[in-house]
Amino acid sequence: MQSPLEHAYHDHEWGVPQTDDRVLFEFLVLESAQAGLSWRTVLEKREGYRRHYCDFDPERVARFGETEVAAMLADPGLIRNRAKVEASINNARVFLRLQAHHGSFARFLWRYVEGQPIQPGFERMEQIPAQTALSVQLAKDLKREGIRFFGPTIAYAYMQAVGLVNDHLLHCPRQKACRELAGHIEL
Repeated sequence: MQSPLEHAYHDHEWGVPQTDDRVLFEFLVLESAQAGLSWRTVLEKREGYRRHYCDFDPERVARFGETEVAAMLADPGLIRNRAKVEASINNARVFLRLQAHHGSFARFLWRYVEGQPIQPGFERMEQIPAQTALSVQLAKDLKREGIRFFGPTIAYAYMQAVGLVNDHLLHCPRQKACRELAGHIEL
């Protein structure tokens, strides 16, 4: 059963095609933090992440040092895993490098789907894969760039979250809404 927080996330955010680099960075941090945990746990700690991660400003996060790491590890409002926290700071630096090289992180990311979300059209939850060949490639490419805590399963969850793939089931009203939003992507 979904919590009210999960229900609101599903109905307003999940699967919406995102091109805002700050939102893309937020989900990079959150999806990586989720590894091995439930998404509900991440959503319950999201405000703590917003506070510590300067509203997901990758430039500020990239400058974090031991003082910020210690503060995050002391706060029960975050997932207190040193490896994940340190990876998020590293990932901010890689994010900025990719952003500078491609003009935006969105341009880097959306090229994987040629600027248009994949629309699988699944009817049942059990049809939705945990990973795909594309998520394997994205994870491999990002790992080569230096991104950590971002394997193929996390990459697929990230692709779903930011709308690269529309895995809302066909009978879900959000499937049509997200499909319609796909025609308005500007990079």
